[in-house]
Amino acid sequence: MEALNSFLTRFGRIMGGLVGTMFQSGREAVDQVWKNILPFLAFVAVIVGIMNGTGLGTWIATLLAPLAGSIWGLLALSLIIGLPVLSPLLGPGAVIAQIIGTLLGTLFANKTLPLSAALPALFAINPQVGCDFIPVGLALGEAEPETVEVGVPAVLFSRMITGPIAVILAFLASLGM
Repeated sequence: MEALNSFLTRFGRIMGGLVGTMFQSGREAVDQVWKNILPFLAFVAVIVGIMNGTGLGTWIATLLAPLAGSIWGLLALSLIIGLPVLSPLLGPGAVIAQIIGTLLGTLFANKTLPLSAALPALFAINPQVGCDFIPVGLALGEAEPETVEVGVPAVLFSRMITGPIAVILAFLASLGM
C-alpha cells in the first residue's frame, strides 16, 4: 500500500509540474503574440494598404521593371530593392516583388525575356525578404537593446550585399538553360 501511495505522490508531482509548465508556456506565448506579433501585423497592414491604396507600389514596380531586361539591370534592381532604407518598407506584403514578379511573368510568357533570366530575376526582386521582420524577430528572441541597435543594420546591409551575389550565382546556374 505504501508503494502505491509513493507512486501516486510522485506521479501527481510530475503531472502537476507538467501542467504548470504547459500553462506558463501558453501564458508566455499569448503575451508574445500580444506584445510583438499583433503590432507587427498592424504595421504590415498599414504599409500594404498605403502601397496598394496610393498606387505607390505599382508606380515603383513599373519604374523598376525595365531593369529586368539584362543581368546588369537585375544587379541594379537587386541593389535598389536591397537598400537598407527601402527594404524594410518594401518587405511587408512583398508588394514590389509581387508586382514586378507579375510584370516579369508576362514578359517571360510573351518570350520578351528569355527563360534563363527567370532565376536571376527571382533573386533580384527579393533581397528585401525578411528585412521587415528583423525587429520583431529580435523582440521575440528578447534581444537586448544594444543587440537590436547592431543587429538590424547588420542584417539590412548584409541583404544589400548578398542580394547581388545571389543574382550572380543564379545567373551562373541558369547558363545553358
